[in-house]
Amino acid sequence: MNYLRNPDEIYKRSFAIVRSLAGDALRRAPTEAEPVICRIVHACGMPDVAQALKFSDGFASAGACALGSGAPVLCDTEATAASMIRSMLPNGNPVLSTIGESGIAEAAARIGTTRSAAGVERWRNRLGGSVVVIGNAPTALFRLLEMLDEGADRPALIIGFPVGFVGAAESKDELARDPRGAEYLTLPGTRGGSAMAAAALNALSAAASAGASGNSGGPLN
Repeated sequence: MNYLRNPDEIYKRSFAIVRSLAGDALRRAPTEAEPVICRIVHACGMPDVAQALKFSDGFASAGACALGSGAPVLCDTEATAASMIRSMLPNGNPVLSTIGESGIAEAAARIGTTRSAAGVERWRNRLGGSVVVIGNAPTALFRLLEMLDEGADRPALIIGFPVGFVGAAESKDELARDPRGAEYLTLPGTRGGSAMAAAALNALSAAASAGASGNSGGPLN
């Protein structure tokens, strides 16, 4: 079989195709958001996602700045955390997923919710200035927004990509309607998932690392 094998050439061609197919959306987006959008499209293979994304104007700069300062990355599931490229994190940032911690299943049963939502409760002391990445669980995003309404410290950025047919669209609509003072990035509707959420985080990590090293070329150049 005849197919492209060179990894550098695969990478180069992939992002060239992404940029050609998502060009209109990229031209309308803030410059610092372009690499994030490209990585999300690359992660899912759906160019129309570039048009559908919703975000606050400052999400990319806020996320890169927080990561550069060593902010923790709080994830709804192990799948989301595992999809992140740890070597790209600029400052040894801790990546935390609490869903598998001791007592989470019991806590979820006791209060009548999911393990993901119960895990979010354990973020409370780390939320301030953090980067939250939700790639699977709508209940985690709903609970995070509830906690912010209750007075919890505000994260620097919420990357909200829960996926599915029960609560996913609604939780992301609520995030976009009122991000509670946090910067945000989300994909309306039922689509989402840990791969896209982590792709956004990876792009921001690359931007933060490039900024720290003085490389102005950007993470995808």
